[in-house]
Amino acid sequence: MAFQSTTLAVPNLQRDDDVLRITRWDFAPDAVTGWHEHEYPYFITMMVAGTLRIDDGQTQKDVQLFAGEAYVREAGVKHDVQNASPHAISFVEIEIKRPAQLFGKFAAP
Repeated sequence: MAFQSTTLAVPNLQRDDDVLRITRWDFAPDAVTGWHEHEYPYFITMMVAGTLRIDDGQTQKDVQLFAGEAYVREAGVKHDVQNASPHAISFVEIEIKRPAQLFGKFAAP
């Protein structure tokens, strides 16, 4: 069950290749991603501290995260995410399409 908000979070695709998809998500207060399922495992890193309200179709859970904090989820989990903070928030989401090729793609500094 998705949240009943008419305000959608704004995605800004930063990279999308055969190994990674990186998207910055910006949320006004009460904004939602909409009901979706990730095809790949992914992690997010909060850019601004705030509270994410996550609906998995059975329960809703508020998760408070600070700026710079990250979490990881497996592929295949259906959910909707809402900004439950009284202020705008954003996070960067990195989906890993081909984990085995991830480190071979980038040269060391």
